[in-house]
Amino acid sequence: MTAEEFVRALDAENQRQLARLSPDDTLKPEVEGDLTVVNLLKVALKNEIEATVIAARWLVSTDDLDVQLAFARQVGDEEKHHRLIGERLRSLGFDPSSFNPVAKGYGPLFQYLDTLTTTVSRVAAGQFTREAIAVVKNRQFIEFCERAGDKQTAALYRDVIEPDERYHHELGRRLLLRLATTPEAQAAAGAAARRTLDLAEELQRVALTTAGIHHAPGC
Repeated sequence: MTAEEFVRALDAENQRQLARLSPDDTLKPEVEGDLTVVNLLKVALKNEIEATVIAARWLVSTDDLDVQLAFARQVGDEEKHHRLIGERLRSLGFDPSSFNPVAKGYGPLFQYLDTLTTTVSRVAAGQFTREAIAVVKNRQFIEFCERAGDKQTAALYRDVIEPDERYHHELGRRLLLRLATTPEAQAAAGAAARRTLDLAEELQRVALTTAGIHHAPGC
């Protein structure tokens, strides 16, 4: 199939699986402590660090100028998100400098992304798919914040962070249209996207059933 047909089909496949990432609100938290905006923003800090680091690693290991610039844009945006989230946490009474989000290491999704070696699989997994996941998760988090009465955090995500993630996703789309032109490239991209979605779904299920975490923002 053409690159246009492939990207359209991959997007449709992603959207079908993304529909399963809506949390089941009938399940209750199973750990001590409240599910609060502050605690979810601490989860967001880790997501932003991981997104920054993986994009930086990919940036320095490709010679494709368009891809370099796309990853450079993402590195800057994810760092900005981390900084803004830290500032929001500080205004909510939590000192982000007292907390190391990656003290226990990078998560399974980061570990998988770090194994990808081809540009087309990285773009498909990291920008086209992971950023699509982030848009869905951020929309859920915005709704959570609004229900909690935290209009300022909701506005941060709605007006700054989510538009950036949508832009990253569109960057991924444009790059895939150029990169996914052969059956081999399309197979690599499809496999990377599916594995990324599978891991995201698995990690959400684990977080919900073991720690009661739902509506956590993406990156």
